[in-house]
Order: sequence, then structure tokens, then C-alpha cells
Amino acid sequence: MNALLVTGTDTEAGKTVLTTALAAYWQKYCSSRRLGIMKPLQSGTGDREHYQKLFSLQQSPEEITPLYFQAPLAPPIAAARENRQIDLAVVWQTLTALAQNRDFILVEALGGLGSPVTAELTVADLASQWRLPAVLVVPVKLGAIAQTVANVALARLTGVKLLGIILNCFQPRSAQEIADWTPADLIQSLTHIPVLGCLPYLENPKDLDQLAQIASNLDLESLFGS
Repeated sequence: MNALLVTGTDTEAGKTVLTTALAAYWQKYCSSRRLGIMKPLQSGTGDREHYQKLFSLQQSPEEITPLYFQAPLAPPIAAARENRQIDLAVVWQTLTALAQNRDFILVEALGGLGSPVTAELTVADLASQWRLPAVLVVPVKLGAIAQTVANVALARLTGVKLLGIILNCFQPRSAQEIADWTPADLIQSLTHIPVLGCLPYLENPKDLDQLAQIASNLDLESLFGS
């Protein structure tokens, strides 16, 4: 399957910003090839609606998000509130069906690699079972190095193929703060995973032209393979 899982060290790491930037780049520079976007599970309003507004995906809401829960909580808790089961077979069937008529699929994970999908499985477990290569988004903040090391260790433990790490300035950051809090050389030395770039802070995270330009500054060959 020609797909990329966009995951992060934790909630609000910047997965949606990166997914949007990659989709904006694809729309601008790879328009002859069909892109799909999926958020396998969503709790509360957010990412599915965001992608529907910004892109003409020719996907139904269910093809973007097969499992949707009302409460903005971890899926096992949100599902329990609605007396529902988390049927991952539905997600897998939707993903494989989408892959048949898309050249590439961006799959945005929920939370971090350790976030629960069910009472027994994490995002990392799902990525491993479904053989989805992943990129790890790391927010530029104090403590980011330890979070990155822990997530990479979890990826290795579960057999997730991490293609790279992308730093994200979710708030305005100076070059010195980026160097002090998320030093690329140290992160690469500790994890043996390449840092593929850094997303700057965006006042308007819906400016598709700016997002496409930002994505072009990343090491896209490592993510898209071309």
C-alpha cells in the first residue's frame, strides 16, 4: 500500500499541519496523481471537517473517517460513552478500498504512537499490523528530546518503520530556541532516525500556497519516495 502515517509524540504535536502541508504540496505539484486523506478514528469535531473544507478529495465523510465519535476523548472512552464497539475491520476495509483508486494516501493518526486505539491496541500497534510507514512530528518545546526518544523506542519495539522526524513550531520560536530544545544532530544521534526538516509557526494554517511552499522545504523524497 502506497501510504504514509503521520503521527506525533503527543496530542497537538502538529500532525494536522504536516498532513495539510503535504496535501497542499501534492495538490499543487502532483495534481496528475490522485491523493487520499484518512483520519481512521476521530473523537469530536476537527480534522475530518478541516480536510473537507480545504481539499476536493472526492471522498465521502466515511471514507475520510470510518469511525467517528462525538466526545473529544480517547477512542475507547468515547466509544464506551456511546455504547459502541471500535470495529477496526471497518477502518481497514475502507483504507484498502481507498488504496485501490488513489496513488498515495496520507493517514493522520490520533495522538501519539502510544495513544490508545482500543483497550488493547495503540497507534503503534495499528501501524505495525497494517505495515504503514510513518513520519514522527515533534513539537519544538522543552522536553521534546525525551518524548522523541521514547516514541522512537516504542516504534522499534512494535516494528513500526519510521521514515523520519519533522520538527514543528506550534508557537513562534527563534532559531536559538529550536537549536536548544530540538537539536537535530542530537536527536539523530540518539534515535538514528533522520530529521527531515522543521515546520515554521504559521499564523494562517489554512494558507495552501504557503503550506505547499513549506512542504517543498522538507526532505520529501524520504516520505514520498520520489
